[in-house]
Amino acid sequence: MNLFGYICKRIVQTIPLLVIVSLISFFIIRLSPVDPIAELRLNPSISQETLQKEIKRLNLDKPITIQYMSWAKSFVRGDLGFTTEGEKVSVKLKERILNTLLLTSVVIFMTWIVGIPLGIMSAYKKESSFDRILTILASIGMAVPSFFLAILMLIFAVKTGWFPVGGLTSYNFDDMSFFAKVFDISKHLVLPVIVLFTISLSGLQRQMRANMLEVLDSDYIKYARAKGLSEFKVVLKHALRNAVNPMITLMGFEFAGLLSGAALTEYVFQYPGLGRLILEAVMRSDINLVMASLMMGTIMLVVGNLLADILLMITDPRLRGKS
Repeated sequence: MNLFGYICKRIVQTIPLLVIVSLISFFIIRLSPVDPIAELRLNPSISQETLQKEIKRLNLDKPITIQYMSWAKSFVRGDLGFTTEGEKVSVKLKERILNTLLLTSVVIFMTWIVGIPLGIMSAYKKESSFDRILTILASIGMAVPSFFLAILMLIFAVKTGWFPVGGLTSYNFDDMSFFAKVFDISKHLVLPVIVLFTISLSGLQRQMRANMLEVLDSDYIKYARAKGLSEFKVVLKHALRNAVNPMITLMGFEFAGLLSGAALTEYVFQYPGLGRLILEAVMRSDINLVMASLMMGTIMLVVGNLLADILLMITDPRLRGKS
């Protein structure tokens, strides 16, 4: 099957997943004893016309199944409704999704650039001092909660004043030049990236080490060494190619993992991302914002897995015929 046909097939396969996620999320939220438009009713800036429009759009006076169908039709049309603050949900999501993609992309890039080489060296130098030190550091990194590490970084920023303590941009961002804006965003990204990078690096490095050890112990690697091939070719050309394939498969799940892990980190640093948006929406019982954010998170997971599968097909020609 060609690549285009494979992508179309995967997109069709994800439709039932999106439906199931939306069903579970909607029914859990609506069956809870919370009025989904309570905040709208109490907000003096919300007109009665907007309030009635939301009641009609959500069919709150009708059975829950009809409410779900109404919400699903609106979602497909791109009508995501209004937040409890009276803003359009679509506008809020556009602002936050780009910020989350920026943060997760930087973290994944840095994690792979550092984690894969460390995993290879750790496996190649098994049971050496280097391997033992990496194992201890990885265990510490996996044990420390992201929320706790974020608070430590926040205290560090406050005490030293070296980095901004929150947000994504400075107050005078609009008056800066292009390069000054890039530098300003980079400074604001340093602390949340360090937190998420530390947590992600530990797991990735350990997984790469385990994969590499398994491949290095295989018969074809022993045969390659017996033929007199250099260690460079044995490790980087033959072993790495097979050891990295499972890591590519896991790449798609990193988007979802980072999204859930970034929620608390974003909240601590007041980073304007999707994870923080979901937390705030849940605390306000904002049904429109919660549902839209959850669906966007699911779509990010689906897209991440699709990209991982495409990369896997490119790196492993054996899979092209099977797909």
